[in-house]
Amino acid sequence: MKRIGLLSDTHNYLFPGIINFFKDCDEIWHAGDMGTIGIAEELSKLKIFRGVYGNIDGQDVRKVYPKDLKFMCENVKVWITHIGGYPGKYAPEVKNSLFSNPPNLFICGHSHILKVIYDKKFNFLHINPGAAGKYGLHAIITAVRFVIEGTEIKKLEILEIERK
Repeated sequence: MKRIGLLSDTHNYLFPGIINFFKDCDEIWHAGDMGTIGIAEELSKLKIFRGVYGNIDGQDVRKVYPKDLKFMCENVKVWITHIGGYPGKYAPEVKNSLFSNPPNLFICGHSHILKVIYDKKFNFLHINPGAAGKYGLHAIITAVRFVIEGTEIKKLEILEIERK
């Protein structure tokens, strides 16, 4: 069993409440737009950290983190990328891979909109954790945590904090 904390679009700001939300997690995953490598370094001190770079990330992040991250967690095939779209409107650069080799869990960021959707066409769960930073049009800071046990993705919880 793995307890996962998931966030995206921090844009070089890590809201203090997120650290507490992730305190019981085994791993923290970041779906891009970290802002600077400092965000990754701070989160890496807390837990096992996995991340991808996003469109606003500079070379400091891109030298360390890939555009796409595909791996197994328990018995779940995971794919994390920053710009991925969502069911029915996937980004062109991911669409072919989703057809040919779909994951069990597809994670992306970029939109600043929290979405958790089961894609019946591809038979996988899509999660966009929204935006955990203070920059952008979103009114609510969001993050997600969940459990992966064997092939199951369960106990999904959402953190929502009004952005001031």
